[in-house]
Amino acid sequence: MPLQIVHHPDYDAGFAVNHRFPMSKYPLLMEALRTRGLAGPNALNTAEPAPASWLKLAHAADYVDQVITCSVPDTIEREIGFPVGPRVSMRAQLATGGTALAARLALRHGIACNTAGGSHHARRAQGAGFCTFNDVAVASLMLLAEGAAHNILVVDLDVHQGDGTADILRDEPRVFTFSMHGERNYPARKIASDLDIALPDGTGDAAYLERLATILPELSARARWDIVFYNAGVDVHAEDRLGRLALSNDGLRARDETVISHFRARRIPVCGVIGGGYSTDVPALAARHAILFEVASGYA
Repeated sequence: MPLQIVHHPDYDAGFAVNHRFPMSKYPLLMEALRTRGLAGPNALNTAEPAPASWLKLAHAADYVDQVITCSVPDTIEREIGFPVGPRVSMRAQLATGGTALAARLALRHGIACNTAGGSHHARRAQGAGFCTFNDVAVASLMLLAEGAAHNILVVDLDVHQGDGTADILRDEPRVFTFSMHGERNYPARKIASDLDIALPDGTGDAAYLERLATILPELSARARWDIVFYNAGVDVHAEDRLGRLALSNDGLRARDETVISHFRARRIPVCGVIGGGYSTDVPALAARHAILFEVASGYA
C-alpha cells in the first residue's frame, strides 16, 4: 500500500502572496507530491474538521468557541499573526482533523503524513505564532481519551521551540514532549518541554545529525511508545528566512530518514506533520516539505 497522505484543498486559506506565512505552499506541496507519484487515489485521504469536543481536550472552551465563531479578540489575533475569519477558522479545524486522521492511519498502517499540521505554538488558552489550534496536542489527547494509545512521544524538529505543545501537555504523563530547536529564536519565552535541546545559530548538517542520533535511543528507552508524532519543520534550512540554522536539502533528508527509520525499525507507528517553513521561494519550500513524504513512502 502507498504512503497514506491526508490533505484538504482548504488547508490554503488564501493569504496574500507577500504574507509572512506562505499559504501557497500547501497547493504547491500537493503538486510536488503528484509530480513524484506519491498522491495517487489509493494514497489520498480527505481531512474533516476536528469537532469542538476534540479541540476542547487541548484548548480552553471559550477560545475554541471564539475561533469557531470567528470572534477571537484582537489581542490574540495579533499574537497569532493574522485575523481569524471563516477561512482561517475552517483551515485550523481541518488541519487538526487531518492530523487526527493521519494518526489513526499511522496506527493502522505504521506510518502516515498530514500535508499540514505542526501548529506547535498554539497554547491551551490561545493561539500564537501563526498557530490557531495545536493539532498534535489535540490528536494526542483524542487518542488517549479513546484508548487508542497509552504512551505517546512527540518529536518536534521545527526550528522553533514547541512551547504550545509543552504548555498543553505538561500535566499529561502519558505524552512525552521533545523539542530540538534554535536557541536564539521564537518564542522569546520558552515553555519547557519534557526534553529540550537548544542549538546555536548556524548549526549545519553534521552537528545537527550527530546530536539527533545521540538522543533518539534515549527517547526510545523511556517507554514503549504506541505512536510518535513527528514535526518535520523545514525552517531549519539554511535558506529559511525565520530559521537561523544551516541545514541543506540533503541534511533535511538525512534528518527525516534518521527519525523515521529509528522508530519504524522498532515497529512504532509514525505520524508526520509538516511544521514550519518560511522561504520566499515557495516552490523550493514546497519541495523541501515534500522530502518528508519521499522518505516516509519508503516505510509504507
